[in-house]
Amino acid sequence: MTHVQTSNLKSLKKLNFSLEKICYQLSPNELTIAAINQKQGVVNNTEALVINTGQFTGRSPKDKYIVYGGAEKDRIDWSEFNNPLDPVYFEAILDEATRYLNARNALYVRDAYACADPKYQIPFRIVNELPAMNLFAYNMLIRPEEINKSVVTPDWHIISAPGLKLNPTKCGTRQGNAIIINFEKKIILIVGSGYTGEIKKAVFTVLNYLLPQQDVLPMHCAANMSSDGSTALFFGLSGTGKTTLSTDPYRRLIGDDEHGWSETGIFNFEGGCYAKCIHLTEEKEPDIYNAIKKGALVENTRFFENSNIINFNDSSITENTRVSYPLSHISNRVTNAMAGNPKHIIFLTCDAFGVLPPVSKLFLQQANFYFLNGYTAKVAGTENGIKEPKPTFSACFGAPFMPLHPRVYANMLEKQIVKNEVTVWMVNTGWIAGAYGEGYRIPLDISRKIIAAILSGKLGDVLFKPDPTFGLNIPLSCPDVPTGILCPRNNWKDGKAYDRQAQQLKNYFIDNYAKFATDNMNISEVFEN
Repeated sequence: MTHVQTSNLKSLKKLNFSLEKICYQLSPNELTIAAINQKQGVVNNTEALVINTGQFTGRSPKDKYIVYGGAEKDRIDWSEFNNPLDPVYFEAILDEATRYLNARNALYVRDAYACADPKYQIPFRIVNELPAMNLFAYNMLIRPEEINKSVVTPDWHIISAPGLKLNPTKCGTRQGNAIIINFEKKIILIVGSGYTGEIKKAVFTVLNYLLPQQDVLPMHCAANMSSDGSTALFFGLSGTGKTTLSTDPYRRLIGDDEHGWSETGIFNFEGGCYAKCIHLTEEKEPDIYNAIKKGALVENTRFFENSNIINFNDSSITENTRVSYPLSHISNRVTNAMAGNPKHIIFLTCDAFGVLPPVSKLFLQQANFYFLNGYTAKVAGTENGIKEPKPTFSACFGAPFMPLHPRVYANMLEKQIVKNEVTVWMVNTGWIAGAYGEGYRIPLDISRKIIAAILSGKLGDVLFKPDPTFGLNIPLSCPDVPTGILCPRNNWKDGKAYDRQAQQLKNYFIDNYAKFATDNMNISEVFEN
């Protein structure tokens, strides 16, 4: 079953893996066939592989651990997302995972890279129990043949054993699943979870630790580029439209989720996209819809009855239905996934309180404030017990993946904004004319027109008026957008009710920001203009 000279797999031998069961660097078609033969998935009408990830249909951030030791113990921002694990426990889990995987009928091994910029590329070797998870690794990491590299000498290993359930008492974990990063040994262990996204985000966490040491800012953002080379970045938490709005037929996609910003510009960390596909339609998101074809991996969806056609509106398994596909499935893309310094940064938020303007321009201190807050809102139905809008804050728009203190990333972003004279905007893709349940969600075509006006430079030429509560610069007009929608207070039937709601959200911002504020900062200046 070995598809490569065993000498090329000596790193696995050192980790005590049995080499005779290894299926190395299989093609997407071979992996799809293997998954079908093992009854781990089926193909849909477009020949994409469709799987169910089992117990876990999303990330488990409270079960992510970083081995406590070496220089890392003084650098890591130990928190609810960066839990320390004793090295003794790591060795025990690694040994158990190795023995478990050696007992499987086959192991799927893949060599690939992270980081499109050759200067910062890191080779990873991925060992998967399941062929579908190896297909995910093929889709999401950078394939050696696409960057003219044939043989990979791995710097890091990712070992994935979703079928292994840990004994928390013996392993020092919270429960039977765990994601463990060992910076000293350069190993990522993922056990007990079949959710493929854990692979992607563990790699991202590693890069978020390593790259700042090379003066590269790692970012949880999408990026695209115009025909004249003008680059834009899109930050935003899940559900704000980051993937949807960055995948633009009039601009070339650099990447939809993770990027680095060096002194020379932007580069994608990944070789693919991992898009949400709940309520996906060809009309609203044609690029994503049409990327679901042979080689793509669709997770946790259901078919229409008596067919193999996916019902994208069915959320009975999870709202977090996903599809991964290589960037080559997007024709309108930057082929080398690199670009120059951005001209615009857009913070996307889905404000279910209905008080933030559809678009506003931020000055530097506001940009720092809203970056560190990383705001969006949950609405009724997203979690049990939520009956009204609930603010959600995630520092740097990606707190679970940031092993360093958020101020490290915020200071690096501020430096890049000043150095490159970048304009920063906040775009609300959430509610207007009232909170969730009373107002209405800003139509997608309006958000697209706002983004188009920003990126074309047309919005920079209009007059602005400061919002009285948040101090945000609101444009008095926007090309192709109804003027009446731009000022949120004017859209509420009861202006005083708006004021109360806006003040409540402002207080949420202030309370959350308190953990980041420095002694010499006057937070009131953020809301003044």
